[in-house]
Amino acid sequence: MMPGESPHIMVAELSHPGEVRDHNEDRYLVKSYHVKGDNRPMLLAVVADGIGGHKAGEVAAQITADTIVNNLTASTVNDPISQLRAVVEDAGRAVLQASQEVPEQVGMGSTVAVAWIIGSRLYTTSAGDSRIYLLREGRFHQITIDHTWIQEAIDYSIITPDEARDHPQAHVLLRYIGSRELPKPDMRLRIKAHESDARSEANQGLRLRRGDQVLLCTDGLTDLVEKDEILQALQEQSPRDAVISLVDLARTRGGHDNITIVLLTALKLPRRTRLSRQAAWILIAIAGSVGLICLILLSLASGWWFGPWPWSAATPTPSSTQTAAISPAIESTSTITPWSLTTPTPANTYTQPSALTATLMPEASSTPFPLPTVAPISTSNP
Repeated sequence: MMPGESPHIMVAELSHPGEVRDHNEDRYLVKSYHVKGDNRPMLLAVVADGIGGHKAGEVAAQITADTIVNNLTASTVNDPISQLRAVVEDAGRAVLQASQEVPEQVGMGSTVAVAWIIGSRLYTTSAGDSRIYLLREGRFHQITIDHTWIQEAIDYSIITPDEARDHPQAHVLLRYIGSRELPKPDMRLRIKAHESDARSEANQGLRLRRGDQVLLCTDGLTDLVEKDEILQALQEQSPRDAVISLVDLARTRGGHDNITIVLLTALKLPRRTRLSRQAAWILIAIAGSVGLICLILLSLASGWWFGPWPWSAATPTPSSTQTAAISPAIESTSTITPWSLTTPTPANTYTQPSALTATLMPEASSTPFPLPTVAPISTSNP
């Protein structure tokens, strides 16, 4: 892994413990880099929210972020979706093992949200209730799905979104890093509200456009700041100012949890992508020119070989000046058929040798979602 020299993504990030907690259990890592032998610029952003409070939630969040970043940046890119699944499972194993080795860390865990930008392609995964949003041309989408009891209840119409706001089980997680069963990485990248799971997963590798913004955050923000307020800050302020103002807004409303935001802004398409487009157009132009030249040459060859009317299969009618046998010592005009490859004899008067006969040329021929089985865990700390 080599650090990126000219990032194609601008990064603004901020993490704050909030107004209630005495320490910050959130962790985030952002890496801009290149892989040897691959010219595409890459950027990896991970946001993890530790759970367990006195049971070392911050340790679980740090292990989660380190495992994902170290594993992905050390390998070549073969299958981004499979690689993301694998590193989330690796993080689950690492956190579970660490919790079993130290008694004070038993029961610790972490949520995670990952955005991996390869060239101009976006890949995401998540587990828990840390979120990823996409702002594109004024439309603001939550592209990840919360893995909480509340979200499941809303999906199955047990409660309404309004009832979920202050529900006592609002922070009960159904999927997280560090559970006894390996976490199932969520590979849905949902652009439209009612997309099927299959359609959402097919969105992986979404091509980013200039000006697109990808926001990763923990629930310390989304519990206290509405989606429309996040959109307004992104539209009206610079990325850095928007991140600061959103954290401040959550703090003024109580700041009862740690608050972490990572905002990625697409500046331009990678050079390799632009060159590939130019090369494609050049190849198309060359192929078209070669095809046209071949067509012209084929037409000329056809005209030379078959004559001006190659589709006519009828035998030409001999000229009135042609005869099957030419009597000696008569004047005649020689006519050459279109199939003759001899040079025509100029019309003139001459004396034929005795007993000369002419043979005609041969005739021309014609050819034709169910509930997970993992034990729920609450993110509320004592």
